[in-house]
Amino acid sequence: MSLLWNWLDEGRSAPSRATRRQRLVYWFGRRLALSRGGVEIHPTALVHPEARISARGGRLRIGARSTIAAGAIVQGTVTIGDDSSVQAYAVLVGYGKEPSPPGAITIGHFVRIAPHVMIIAAQHRFDDPTRPIHGQGMKHAPITIEDDVWIGGGAHIMAGVRIGRGSVIGAGAVVTKDIPPFSVAVGVPARVIRSRLATPPFPGYKEPDVMKPINPETTP
Repeated sequence: MSLLWNWLDEGRSAPSRATRRQRLVYWFGRRLALSRGGVEIHPTALVHPEARISARGGRLRIGARSTIAAGAIVQGTVTIGDDSSVQAYAVLVGYGKEPSPPGAITIGHFVRIAPHVMIIAAQHRFDDPTRPIHGQGMKHAPITIEDDVWIGGGAHIMAGVRIGRGSVIGAGAVVTKDIPPFSVAVGVPARVIRSRLATPPFPGYKEPDVMKPINPETTP
């Protein structure tokens, strides 16, 4: 089937509805994802049939005009807002069931998640050195990525982290702590190297108005 999808979508890694063949690909991808319980996809979202989409008994939501590329893995309790993208081979795994999932992932609007990013809302327990790690269970914690965040290729977002609005996470960074809004963070572990704001927020500061919708045809 991979060869068929490759031919139909003309080999594009960025989801597109530009041609009839591409529209067929994303029609099928949407139907395939929706065939699994607990999955909700806005009619304008694009999901490639080679993306691995499963709610795992939780609730998985994909918002308007958002895109999920071939090879991406989105599993468990995950909410993706509008005009966001998950690129090839990114991995998002949320845990738990509503109404109070302990390891939910929440992605805001206008978020860009580059290839090979890892966002997993749990980690293995390993407190007891006399027992195999895989038998000690998991520790879950929610992950929140606010609006207008860009996460560079290969970055890892650890369980329990919140990334503030308008932030940029450098390629290969490992984010272990919360990142304030409008920050640029890089490194292992990630640290904030500067703010995107010209000056620190002042009393009475008001965040910018919500941006206009992005055209997924022109924005990878």
